[in-house]
Amino acid sequence: MTDVPEPTDVPAQAVSDDFHVFDTTLRDGAQREGINLTVSDKLTIARHLDDFGVGFIEGGWPGANPRDTEFFERARTEIGFRHAQLVAFGATRKAGVRVEDDAQVAALLDSQAPVITLVAKSHVGHVELALRTTPEENLAMVRDTVAYLRAQGRRVFLDCEHFFDGYALDPVYAKQVVRTASEAGADVVVLCDTNGGMLPAQITAVVRTVLADTGARLGIHAQDDTGCAVANTLAAVDAGATHVQCTANGYGERVGNSNLFPVVAALELKYGRHVLPEGKLAETTRISHAIAEVVNLTPSTHQPYVGVSAFAHKAGLHASAIKVDPDLYQHIDPALVGNTMRMLVSDMAGRASIELKGKELGIDLGGDRELVGRVVERVKERELAGYTYEAADASFELLLREEVRGAPLRYFTVESWRAIVEDRPDGTHANEATVKLWAKGERIVATAEGNGPVNALDRALRGSLERIYPQLARLELVDYKVRILEGAQGTGSITRVLVSTSDGQGEWSTVGVAENVIAASWQALDDAYAYGLLRAGVEPQG
Repeated sequence: MTDVPEPTDVPAQAVSDDFHVFDTTLRDGAQREGINLTVSDKLTIARHLDDFGVGFIEGGWPGANPRDTEFFERARTEIGFRHAQLVAFGATRKAGVRVEDDAQVAALLDSQAPVITLVAKSHVGHVELALRTTPEENLAMVRDTVAYLRAQGRRVFLDCEHFFDGYALDPVYAKQVVRTASEAGADVVVLCDTNGGMLPAQITAVVRTVLADTGARLGIHAQDDTGCAVANTLAAVDAGATHVQCTANGYGERVGNSNLFPVVAALELKYGRHVLPEGKLAETTRISHAIAEVVNLTPSTHQPYVGVSAFAHKAGLHASAIKVDPDLYQHIDPALVGNTMRMLVSDMAGRASIELKGKELGIDLGGDRELVGRVVERVKERELAGYTYEAADASFELLLREEVRGAPLRYFTVESWRAIVEDRPDGTHANEATVKLWAKGERIVATAEGNGPVNALDRALRGSLERIYPQLARLELVDYKVRILEGAQGTGSITRVLVSTSDGQGEWSTVGVAENVIAASWQALDDAYAYGLLRAGVEPQG
């Protein structure tokens, strides 16, 4: 038998075994629509989760598919876990099969994972209809598999699938499954809200009763179908559960699972439980976004604790209070979870919003009430015309700096531009743009083709300026959004364009508004290039 840690062993840098943070992103989270993880993706996510400091990482179901089998093989040699233990997931033995002869149980042992999570039926209806066996045989399957894996030196957790629905149908049998697993040696019996239909009060009542009646150590696995997965998880903790199963960013089948990051943040900051290694809570936002990048999903801007809008303030009333004390409109200091406070500038902005935003951007407004007043009025006028500065910080910074300087922030002066779209007989299109401008006393004319008129304009503008401003070679347009504004009609509507640009070190957004989508795009591109040069430390011409 391959040497594995004793059931009570935990990594040297892990927190106490008294409370478990168990992550199942690599298995349950990977069932989300739109997520398709490679083995390399899974290894990368596992490293992030271990760095965050979770206690257990469920890697998948070895033997069920080649990808998960390969993951466990590679994880053993490619990841030196510092905080987490790797967990293999599988089922109890099949009905009528000796546990020693069950191939999938053997695959669990072959994974060499020190911890194994078994899924078992705790809903008598599922036992009879899905497993097509008797309630007594199901209990034997649980007892035999847990005892066998324990005898092989593995630590065992048991997931009671459909537990809460099963408890509602037959509470005596549901508790019997829990008791059987615990007596056979399962360290934790996890109560699963598999269909995600429970509410916090129901979770609290059931967990408290099962804990009192069985004496087993209990965990919770909550799906988010009622939007209550995080609340249900915390309700279970209130009732005595000491093991929480979650996924990064709430990824999972249907609408998802209990979200790891708000659960951990609540446990640390609201409950006062030490569930992560020292200093790791401040990594929350970074880890959340890093995992989102791996799965190729845009991070949710409004996710609690880690979203870019989690500590964003827009209303002038809020800003006035925050100027006095940020805690007046924030439930925690965002730095505790690695996030930052942001001031949004909009037509709702007051003087305090502008002053705080200037401070955030490193611009000292010096208590100049007249200057601040001009900025407030200019923002309100432009937002009335369709501009939006809460989504275009770079355009706002350019506006603010121009007001502070008392002069336009110019790196070049445009004489004219034009974009041509040619419809050819063969059904193809040609897009060509010409830009005429002045930069550093030199008149430049540049023409370029592109896969669309905006792309052609972008190439022509870049081509005309790169020789004079080589810093622009690093710039890349990474996102482009067009919105037809309300209150206008058909093809004559006012159009707003948002452009996101990157220099490889950071990303910024600019805005343009016009009746013509190409003209609006040009404004946004003009601001994007000006901000890129400002960011690169280039002095403006005027």
